[in-house]
Amino acid sequence: MPSVDTSPNRPYHLVIFGASGFTGQFVVEEVARTASEGPNGSLKWAVAGRSKQKLEKILEQAAGVLSKPELRAEVDIIVADVGEPDSLAAMCKQAVIVLNCVGPYRFYGEPVVKACVENGAHHIDISGEPQFLESMQLNYDSPAAEKDVYIIGSCGFDSVPADMGVLFTRDQFKGTLTAVESFLTFNWGPEGGCIHDGTWQSAIFGLADRKSLPSLRKKFNHKPLPVVGSRLKRRGALFYSNEIQQYTIPFMGSDPAVVKRTQRFLVEHDEVPPVQYGAYAGIGGLSSVIKMMFAGMMFWFLVKFGFGRSLLIKYPEFFSGGFFSKAGPTRKQMERSSFQMAFYGEGYTDGQDPSHGKPNGKIRAVVQGPECGYVATPIAMVQAALTILNESPALPKTGGVYTPGAAFAKTTLINRLNKHGFQFSVL
Repeated sequence: MPSVDTSPNRPYHLVIFGASGFTGQFVVEEVARTASEGPNGSLKWAVAGRSKQKLEKILEQAAGVLSKPELRAEVDIIVADVGEPDSLAAMCKQAVIVLNCVGPYRFYGEPVVKACVENGAHHIDISGEPQFLESMQLNYDSPAAEKDVYIIGSCGFDSVPADMGVLFTRDQFKGTLTAVESFLTFNWGPEGGCIHDGTWQSAIFGLADRKSLPSLRKKFNHKPLPVVGSRLKRRGALFYSNEIQQYTIPFMGSDPAVVKRTQRFLVEHDEVPPVQYGAYAGIGGLSSVIKMMFAGMMFWFLVKFGFGRSLLIKYPEFFSGGFFSKAGPTRKQMERSSFQMAFYGEGYTDGQDPSHGKPNGKIRAVVQGPECGYVATPIAMVQAALTILNESPALPKTGGVYTPGAAFAKTTLINRLNKHGFQFSVL
């Protein structure tokens, strides 16, 4: 059974790596805000990164935002660099869990995963990059199992709401749930909203390298998942959704891939019927469709070429219509933004045989939460870590590379999220 205890040689429950980055700073604040939820009501933690000076400034900033001046003295600083394996090893040896906030993960993620596995630290990331997530599963699942280490990816907005939302919908359905579609919408305040360009860069390189994903997946030699009930029909590239009353496109993030990996795990380990899944995102009215089509064509053209990628990276505001920014959103923008993910499911009610006839039951569930990138993501990441620390008997019995749903299906993670700004509910 993987260990989640501190020791004299491993003094920190959590080490936040990349704490001085744009997302990392908000993870620092969330850990400080919830430290009393650690084992026995306390949490020993540290921040890590390349620059001691920047880390000191982040702790000072968090101390001011949260009115906790003691942070500067109570939280230790570890200097570690992705490019220096010895420093990563030293960091991982001191941590029960490393919260890895350094992206894009396709460039900087693997050295941290490797160091965690080799030095006995559990690893949580907030990656939305399928190539990274699945290559880590391919290359580190067996070594992590041998070392009794949990490597749990996509524990932010990508893909906790979707993955745990599908499990929540399944558990609330009275019978056998066979298929779910999710519809994501965002609500922005008067100041609008935007996302830091780190996510933009991940999208650029992910789409540029999208052709490598099928060959990566072939290496798993997976058999197709069985289909229970009617096969879920995929919608078009652009359609008007009656469910959310706006034009909608397939969700371009990691959610579908992560959910499918979770369903495969549950089929293989718990022998439960898999749930088919389709993910979509609302884009608004006709004017939004026209803007998106223009920006999308420009993006798809430029991302194919090195010079085009350089332009996209250099001018995120221009090419994304202001949706991505090098400065990221302001705190006021974050305070007034939120998301909603609606789940429409179907299945066979209790007493009905899933092997005969069409599904005869429906369910609608919803996951709501605060601003997705820098409020919801830190909450999800930190609550995932606290779940590991507090509920180890409910986790998988061996180490390995897991999705959120595979790792936390039998825990109270959803209840924890409900106490911290999320709302999982049935309508």
